Amino acid sequence: QVQLVESGGGLVQAGGSLRLSCVASGIIISINTMGWYRQAPGKQRELVATITSAFSLKTNYADSVKGRFTISRDAAKNTMYLQMNSLKPEDTAVYYCNSISKGNAYWGQGTQVTVSS
Repeated sequence: QVQLVESGGGLVQAGGSLRLSCVASGIIISINTMGWYRQAPGKQRELVATITSAFSLKTNYADSVKGRFTISRDAAKNTMYLQMNSLKPEDTAVYYCNSISKGNAYWGQGTQVTVSS
């Protein structure tokens, strides 16, 4: 059974930083495409960043977070991270961990990030 568990969200002032974590079980994150998505109130869920398997190791970022957010993973811990710096109020959302494994999409329960101005 695949399980993704996010943590690290919270309340931070604009300009601050947070690091989100996604611990995976039931899949090996280093051989799957992983990603972070977010959903703000009243808006659709949107892509934040993705990281491909260790074979290609490519990262992709939404234009709105380029240069501020960094996606990474620790294969030994089977954990993916999202380092978020220079946070803005418009980054406020629920952040979700995602994995594509054998054609199936898996989601975590989400972690709330709130950035105050």
